[in-house]
Amino acid sequence: MACSCSAPEPKSPAPGFRKALWIALWVNLAMFLVEGYASLQSGSVSLMADAIDFFGDSANYLLSLSVLSMGMIWRGRAAMVKGITMAVFGFAVMGRAIWVLQSGITPEPLTMGAVGLLALAANAGVAIMLFKFREGDSDMRSVWLCSRNDAIGNIAVMVAALGVFGTGTAWPDLIVAAIMGTLAITAGISVVRHARNDIAQGKTAEAIHTG
Repeated sequence: MACSCSAPEPKSPAPGFRKALWIALWVNLAMFLVEGYASLQSGSVSLMADAIDFFGDSANYLLSLSVLSMGMIWRGRAAMVKGITMAVFGFAVMGRAIWVLQSGITPEPLTMGAVGLLALAANAGVAIMLFKFREGDSDMRSVWLCSRNDAIGNIAVMVAALGVFGTGTAWPDLIVAAIMGTLAITAGISVVRHARNDIAQGKTAEAIHTG
């Protein structure tokens, strides 16, 4: 016999979350273009890693917007894709750092520092805007983690720029790139775990509703 009780309704997006995502999307696309060009000019691995991260975040924000009004299962699946993407990005950065180490390229620190400061201002603004949404479902949490990691990464790029300027070697840039890669991998794993829980809860609620 079918259960007469109704299943829990999917959580509605927090007020203002959609608008915040659109703002974050355009900020990240703009900074991807700026940092991508600057990374080619400076030869910095950490700057290139940050630029790729901006592009990845733009795609993730677009994905979040596309499933924002859907149920818990689909939002959990979107978060799963984003978590996997974050981890893959981290491994890609590690590979790039190894390649640069072997090629012996030394980046240009002044460009690194200036663009890193601009990126920090952009990401800090987005992170502050998204801070109040950090305790939502896995999709909202993944958005917050992306913004938090970006702001931390920008500070690390500026530290790397100082290190390259002081030592005249690529080691500070490579070390920071490795840290950024590790941060992306661990954050990706965290989002995947949270997403699995959301998907399981959504399936349970769906079974109760149809049972």
